[in-house]
Parts: sequence; structure tokens; C-alpha cells
Amino acid sequence: MRVAAIQLRSGTDISANIETASELIRQAASDGARFIATPEMTHILQRSANQLFDAIKPESEDPGVKAFGALADELGIDLLIGSLAIQTGENRAANRSFLFGADGQIKARYDKIHLFDVTISETETWKESKVYDSGKKAVMADVDNARLGLSICYDLRFPHLYRHYAREGADILTVPAAFTKPTGEAHWHTLLRARAIETGSFVIAPAQGGDHEDGRSTYGRSLIINPWGEILAELDHDEPGVLVTDINLDAVEAARRKIPAWNHEPPFQMIEPT
Repeated sequence: MRVAAIQLRSGTDISANIETASELIRQAASDGARFIATPEMTHILQRSANQLFDAIKPESEDPGVKAFGALADELGIDLLIGSLAIQTGENRAANRSFLFGADGQIKARYDKIHLFDVTISETETWKESKVYDSGKKAVMADVDNARLGLSICYDLRFPHLYRHYAREGADILTVPAAFTKPTGEAHWHTLLRARAIETGSFVIAPAQGGDHEDGRSTYGRSLIINPWGEILAELDHDEPGVLVTDINLDAVEAARRKIPAWNHEPPFQMIEPT
């Protein structure tokens, strides 16, 4: 199975971002990729809530949904748009992944469950819940012979989600992201490899990278990792680009057979300290 991860540096202009992403998706498809994934917030990165809501639309009117569905149909690919900002109400939005099938139809939607409400430093604080509503459902979908488990960015820090996906038969975990530079430098590779190792799954993690128009900086370094935790392909920079590689789904069963950790979970009781 030939797969691709697209790395972007999305700005505040939705039309320009769609055009840039589409060019890179075409490049990946021309290199033979049949499943292609883009990062979180593919068509807009905008810190200002007021300006965000001036730009975004409900799903039925969103230009990204229309453009990327048409592109998947044209190229005959499965296309995961890591997420789009979708208006859901007055000053409320969803951080929503869309999986388009080769016919251009939406095969799955996933709303980010774990919202990025953190204080990284005295000068960098994020409160995603001020704008976005948390998703409530884990979502799986089929791509060719593979089963996907969908997630977005900060979800990566919550291993029970990925454990659930693997138990339900996921072969590939997708982690589209816009990691901050400090957290990316400290944790990106470690967390992604850990999720692959813990679950015996492939991990495809397309990222945003570089200095964005809205003032934020993201880490980049998009990755594709095998079920043994080995990095199969990586963009070792912040620039927009395309990462394409072949994966063998037999590696999932092989990794889980070597270390059947799920059979080694005896019940235990928490003992209160005396």
C-alpha cells in the first residue's frame, strides 16, 4: 500500500491554502500514493477568533469540503484532510477530519476529542475550547485493505484512544497535527513512536511546519512509522513538502504476534498508601 503525508504551512487565506494543499496532493498522487493525508487545519490557521469566524463556513458551504472531495474523485484516491475549521454555531466550531473516498464522497468524519487547553510557558498559552467543541466519538474507516483509526494532534497524548482503535482492528493510526515548536522538539517523535509500538500499528502523522501568518510557529517533521516503532519516512524540516512510502500491512500482525501485550493485562487493585 503506497501512502503519503503532506506537510503544510497554512496561512489565513482559505483559498490560497486549498490551492497549495491541492498541488502537493497531486504531487503525491503522481508518485503513486493511493492514500494521502494532510495536517490539522489544512485550510486555515488563524489565532484570532473574530477573524476565524469571519472566514469559516458550515460544512455544507465549506470550500475545502467541496474542493477536496472533487480532488479525491479526480485522482481516484482515498484522501484524509487532517482537519478543517467548520462552523457549527454562533462563534462555535469543530476541528474536523474528513476522509474522502475515491469517488469524492465523505467516508468518515472525526471531531477532535481532546482540546488543546495548555500553558506551555509564560508567553505561550492555548485555549482551544474557547472556540471549538470537543468531539465525542472515536471513528474508524476502511481504506483499501486497511482499517484506519482517526485522531488529531493533542489526541496523541491520550494512549487509551489508540489502544481502543487497535483492539477494534485498526492497522493504521492517523495523527494530523500542528504541534507547537517547544512541544514538538520535546515530544513529537517519542509520542508517535510510542503509539506505534504500544498498538503494533502504522502511524501516519502529517504536520504543519514553520512560522505562520497568524504569528504561531509549528514543528513540522512529518512522519510515517511502522508497527515496530521504526521511522519509515520523515521530512526533517519545517518546509511544505510530500512524504511518500510503501507500507506492508503484514507487519501489523507480525508485530502483534511477537509481543502480544494485550494478552498480558491481568486485573489489579489499587492499594491506598497507609
